[in-house]
Parts: sequence; structure tokens; C-alpha cells
Amino acid sequence: MDQIKGIIPPMVTPLLDDDTLDLKGLENLIEHLIGGGVHGLFLLGTTGEGPGLNYSLRAELIKRTCDLVKGRVPVLVGITDSSYRESANIAEKAYEHGAQALVMAPPFYFNIGQDELFNHVDAFLQETPLPVFLYNMPGLTKAAYSFDVVRELIKNPNVIGFKDSSANMSYFNKIKRITTHDPNFSLLVGPEELLMEATIMGGHGGIAGGANIFPELYVSLYNQARAGKINEALKSHEEIMSLGANVYGEVLNCSSDVINGIKNALSHLGICNGHIAKPLKNVSAEKEKRIQSFINSNKVKHA
Repeated sequence: MDQIKGIIPPMVTPLLDDDTLDLKGLENLIEHLIGGGVHGLFLLGTTGEGPGLNYSLRAELIKRTCDLVKGRVPVLVGITDSSYRESANIAEKAYEHGAQALVMAPPFYFNIGQDELFNHVDAFLQETPLPVFLYNMPGLTKAAYSFDVVRELIKNPNVIGFKDSSANMSYFNKIKRITTHDPNFSLLVGPEELLMEATIMGGHGGIAGGANIFPELYVSLYNQARAGKINEALKSHEEIMSLGANVYGEVLNCSSDVINGIKNALSHLGICNGHIAKPLKNVSAEKEKRIQSFINSNKVKHA
């Protein structure tokens, strides 16, 4: 398949309650993102609350999203789970409903060795009909993909990309060196604070949570960085940093700081419900007030 690159938001999962999709909100969000120029959608990642949602809801989200997207952009599906078989089941639903690729982080909870991680992913690659992005998220999974394991796994043509959310540019650049042999291989960065730097250094885009809110801002930064328009890219970078400070907070103590901020911002844009599923918490009244002020000050500019 063609190289997947650009801005691929880790789409939030619009919810009415912990087990019910906000269907109108989902449609609004997809149109908001595609209208903002994004290059793909990533479902059931961290920002999408993937590992915390029940399996039937995950399957429903995949089906409804693919039906609404109608092939306009690639749909990537996160399949990370502590259970190998449940990861395979989610992958089967993604294939059945027309997704283009899967995204696989190491299984969480157990402390696993690199040999176990290799065997886990290698077995999965033999089973799945869809191409796979490796997803490095050591802050949440405890295990990171070692360079040796990456070298071995990318020998399989079913591995088409790598998403790095380590926030470690040294690690990112070493992965870049390992994967440059294949011009169609996609190297994407997770933390949006590093999007400009990673793109200038030869990365192929980012999976940036804030792109749920103002997708065109992130698309602009990506295009500016690729074109070498550094001054323009720096201005966009500063806007993204301001978004993070106001919507997430200056100090991130838990996953909900980012997710509930994005969802609350989307609710103030009239796009979808702001509910976040347990065990994560909704925004405080103080944070909501700050987000609302930020959105009101910026929504015309980024409409």
C-alpha cells in the first residue's frame, strides 16, 4: 500500500456514557477532521481510550467509523491489549469493516522480555491480513521495542510503519536510521511537542492528540516543516504549545489530563459529547473554564 504519512489524529471516542457511543458526535468529529485536511485517522489509541473500552464498543466504533469515512482517508486501528487473542479479535474486526492498517504496542501489565515481545508480535504478523505499525509507548506499556527487535520485525513486509511516543528524540533518530532502507516505511511521532523537530529530521508525520481540536493547525505545521519554512513552522509550533498548556495543563499527572481536555474542548466547539469513561476523570470546573476561554479566543482563527 502507499506510504501512510502526514497528520493522523488519535481520534477520541465520543461517548454518551461509559458504554454508549455518541453517534452524532462521531459523525461530526470525522467530518471535522477530514474537513481540516488530516491524512488519516487512528482509532482506539491512548487518546481514544482504547484499552479501557469494552470489546463490543470497540468493534462498533471501528464499523461506524469506516462506514462514515468511506475510504476518504486511511483508518488505522489500535489493537493493543494484555491478551494476544483479544488483540487478534480486534484486528479481525478492523479487517472485516475495511480499516487499512493496525497499530500494535507491546502488551501491558506483565513485565515481558524482548524475546517474548518479538515472539508475540511475530506470531501476530503471521496471522493478520492487515499491515501493522509498531507502536512504542513505554510510559504506559512498560516495555519498549529494542533496536534489535525492530531490526528483526521490519524484515516482515507486513510491518509498514512505526509510531514512537517515547518523547526521546535520540531513540526516534536511531529508529529512523534502522528503517531508512525502505522508502515506503512510515515513521510517525506521538508527542505533538516534537512534531516540528521530528518532521524536519525526516519523520513522516505525527499522531497528535490536539489535531482532534484544530486539525488544520497541525496540518499546516507538517506542511511548513516539510517545505523547510522554518519561521512559519515555529509560529505554528508555538500555537500548538499554547494549546497544550491551556487544554492539557502545564504539568501532566495522568492520562486523563490530555484526554479529558481534548474532549471538553470538542464539546465547547459543539462537535461531540465530552464524557470520558471510567476509571479516567472528567475535567474540573477550573480546567473547563480555562479551556472554554482558550477555545473562544481561537476557534474563529482555526475555523
